[in-house]
Amino acid sequence: MKVRINDVVLECTQGNIVTQEGFDAIVNASNAWLRMGGGVAGAIHRAAGPGLEEECRPLAPIKTGEAVITGGHNLPNPYVIHVLGPIYGMEKDPAEKLAACYKNALKLAYERGLKSVAFPAISTGAFGYPMEEAARVAFKEILEVIPQLKSVSHVRFVLYSKRDLQIHEQILTSVLEGFPGGYRIEG
Repeated sequence: MKVRINDVVLECTQGNIVTQEGFDAIVNASNAWLRMGGGVAGAIHRAAGPGLEEECRPLAPIKTGEAVITGGHNLPNPYVIHVLGPIYGMEKDPAEKLAACYKNALKLAYERGLKSVAFPAISTGAFGYPMEEAARVAFKEILEVIPQLKSVSHVRFVLYSKRDLQIHEQILTSVLEGFPGGYRIEG
């Protein structure tokens, strides 16, 4: 599913976050120490090679909702934006902290003049955030931030499973129904 909002394309696709060729940055659902870990963080670190962890060391630890940026190393992307999502049920104000991940990642992309960013479903794996709720938080935040994105023109959600993709497409459709700005569905 692809939607155009102002000059920004927002899309959902099924795939692997580490194979997003043509995107300026991918987002890493990281741990506080920006280390390899499992899930998305493990996949990104394995694909990027040991240089990524070395570059991350002086940037750690990060706080929940915070974003930092590094090079992409062996990835097909020049940059990796690392965010620490909330652990669902363990942290106060998880929706606010999850929204901050998306806002701060896009802010970093804008500050660097990046044109395209690919996100995973932050906090929905080991951190236990329910997929539907996380998707709603993510899309509401991104729709709020889009008018301020002067350089970013393409935001992609890369979902691991068909089920996750379907959930994101349904939630995006539902969030767009209440969106006051103009948009066009492109596919």
